[in-house]
Amino acid sequence: MIYGLLYPMKIKILNSPNHSTKIRTKKKIKFIVFHYTGMQSERVATQRLTSKKSKVSSHYLINRGGVITKMVDEKNIAWHAGKSRWKNLTNLNNQSIGIELVNKGHQSGYENFSKKQILKLVLLSKTLIKKYKIKKTNILGHSDIAPLRKIDPGEKFPWKYLSKKKIGYWHNISKLKNHSFNRVNLRKLFFINLYKIGYRYFDIKKPLRHDLKVVKAFQRRFRQSKVNGLIDQDCFKISHYLANSLKN
Repeated sequence: MIYGLLYPMKIKILNSPNHSTKIRTKKKIKFIVFHYTGMQSERVATQRLTSKKSKVSSHYLINRGGVITKMVDEKNIAWHAGKSRWKNLTNLNNQSIGIELVNKGHQSGYENFSKKQILKLVLLSKTLIKKYKIKKTNILGHSDIAPLRKIDPGEKFPWKYLSKKKIGYWHNISKLKNHSFNRVNLRKLFFINLYKIGYRYFDIKKPLRHDLKVVKAFQRRFRQSKVNGLIDQDCFKISHYLANSLKN
């Protein structure tokens, strides 16, 4: 049992060697990044996260039964985000805590996250948010910060539910139903909004061949019912709402 937390939780310890030896101060930790393991089993995922050869780790792992395992101390930099960008920051490892949830992922049979998993994720996240004073706009998915490489935690991750628990944020596009949109400049306006929100890896002025991946990353987070990479009116409305309502 780990005490001194907002919510007392049983947390297993399984140390991973994959982390920086540099100690960071409490003030350096500003983000939480959610992932799925994307592997066939918890056993295989655990082996990878603790193998020196993989050079991959996370601070916490939550299995489908809701068991939390701590792999890297929060004061150390775990290697979970990889090459990443958000707003004016790069290499989000340095300022974040990574939480992996056991899930086979899109390539191996993507499944709904279990209720026990999400319950423990809520408890753990609330504790970390309080401890490090993390803003709701700094709670992200792996695909948010690395959209060209990653698609986790994916469109089945319950972002809307978590926002109701004051973890992260969601949208209310009903407030924009009478808004007038410029269809001609839809792409440009959409990416201006994404830039304000924090997304990177695109050029506002001209289309790039990997724009599709960035749009899908946004949809997996905020328009989960249809992940097709197309910038339609609903996507634009959501982006407009978020860009103009979030206090960063």
